[in-house]
Amino acid sequence: MTLRLYDTAARGLREFVPLTPGEVGIYVCGATVQSSPHIGHMRSVVAFDVLARWLGRSGLRVTMIRNVTDIDDKILAKAAAAGEPWWAWAMTHEREFRDAYDALGVLRPSYEPRATGHVPEMVELIEQLVARGHAYGVADGSVYFDVRSFPEYGALTRQRLEDLSPADDGELAGKRDPRDFALWKASKPDEPATASWSTPFGRGRPGWHLECSAMAERYLGDTFDIHGGGLDLRFPHHENEVAQSRAAGRGFARYWLHHGWVTQSGKKMSKSLGNSLLVSAILEHTRPVVLRYVLTAAHYRSMIEYSDDTLREGQAIWERLAGFVSRASERVGALNAAQVAAAELPAPFVDAMDDDLNVPAALAVVHEHVRAGNTALADADATETRAALLAVRAMLDVLGLDPGASPWVGVGADDRAGAALDALVSAELDARSAARTARDFSTADAIRDRLARAGVLVEDATDGVRWSLASEQEGTS
Repeated sequence: MTLRLYDTAARGLREFVPLTPGEVGIYVCGATVQSSPHIGHMRSVVAFDVLARWLGRSGLRVTMIRNVTDIDDKILAKAAAAGEPWWAWAMTHEREFRDAYDALGVLRPSYEPRATGHVPEMVELIEQLVARGHAYGVADGSVYFDVRSFPEYGALTRQRLEDLSPADDGELAGKRDPRDFALWKASKPDEPATASWSTPFGRGRPGWHLECSAMAERYLGDTFDIHGGGLDLRFPHHENEVAQSRAAGRGFARYWLHHGWVTQSGKKMSKSLGNSLLVSAILEHTRPVVLRYVLTAAHYRSMIEYSDDTLREGQAIWERLAGFVSRASERVGALNAAQVAAAELPAPFVDAMDDDLNVPAALAVVHEHVRAGNTALADADATETRAALLAVRAMLDVLGLDPGASPWVGVGADDRAGAALDALVSAELDARSAARTARDFSTADAIRDRLARAGVLVEDATDGVRWSLASEQEGTS
C-alpha cells in the first residue's frame, strides 16, 4: 500500500505523490500567541508531528514550516489590559508554547517564522492582488480582498458565496461586499504606534489570512505539498488563504489535512467556552509522555473527549509499554538509536500508517508485539524477546513514544511497582487465555473476577485483550 491521506478539498482519500520526488513540504498553521497553551493547541502539533515522522521514516526529506502569529487584535487587546507592550506579551506566550511542544516531545519544525518578520512579503502579495483586480483599498488605508472577483471562492469548504456571513475583520464602510476580508488593517488611534508598518497603502498591520499565504510561499514556494490545521480553520482562514494565493497566480497547497478537536463534555475546547485546560496545569499531575500518548492514540481526524479517565487510561497503557521495554532491555540489552531507526517495521503497522495515519490500528500492532514479547520473556526466549523489543521500539519511535529514546528514556521504565503489576496481570491474562482455549470458562471467569476485585478491568477487544486500572468509583462499587 502507498500512503493515502484524506484531502479536505477532495472530500476523500488520495494517494500522496510529492511535488518533488523524495521531498515533501508542509505548512501548518501555528499558534496565535495571545495566551498560554491549552491541550487543544497541542492536538495540532502532535498530529502533524506524527505525519512528519512517518513521512521521514518513509524516506522523504521533510521541510516543515509552522508559523507564529505574533500580532493580531487579541494580542493587542490582552497586552493593553495587562499593561504590557504587545511584543513582550507575544514573546512571553510564544516561549510558553515552545516549552509545551518540547515537553510533549514534538520535533522542532524546519523553520518557525513570525508574522512580524514577513511584512515585506505581505505587502508585495497585496500589491499583486490589487494589480490583478482582486483587491482594493478604502479611505482609511485598509485593503480588502474582493471575493466576487474570484469565482472559486468557497470551493474548499463547498459553500456558496450567497450563503456566507459578512467577514468580521473590519468595518463595513467602504467594502464592496460585506464578505470581503481584510488583507491590510489601517492603524487605529488607540493602538500603539509600534504595532504598525508604513506601506504604500498607509500605516497599518497585516490581516491574519494574508500572513500564512506570504510565509508559505516564502519558505515552500508558489506550490507545495501539504497544508494542515484544525477543523475550525477550514473557514474562513484556509478558504481565504486559497483565494488570495490562487488569485495572485500561485498553485498553493496540493493537499489539505485537518485534525479533530479536543472536546470536553462534547464541546470544543476553547477559552470562549471557559473549559480550556492549560498544558502547564495538566503537567503538574500528569507525565508529559502520558499526555502525548493520549493526543497521539486517537485518529487525527477524530475528536478526543478529554477527562481524568482519559489520562488514567493513557497512563496505564504507557506503563505497560514502558514496562515491557524496560524488562526486555534488561534481559537482552538496550538497543541504540541507529538500530531502532534501521529496523524493519511490521507490515500491518506500515499498512495502518499508510492508511491515512491510522494510529489506532497501528497501536493494535504494537500491543500484539508487546504481548508476544511478554510471552518470550516468560519463556526465556532471548531471540524472540529481542525481536519484539526492536519492533516495539521502532513502531513507537514513529509515533514519538519510544520509551528507550529521548525525552522519554527512563520515564516509567524504572517504576518497579508498575512493572511488577504489569507482569502479574499479564500472567493472569495468559492463564485466562489458556483456560478459554481449553473451554474451561469457569476458570477464565474466575480469573477475570479476581482481577476485577483487585481493581483491574479486562476488556476483550477485536485486536486482543486489554486491561486498565479501574477508577476510584469503579473500584469501590
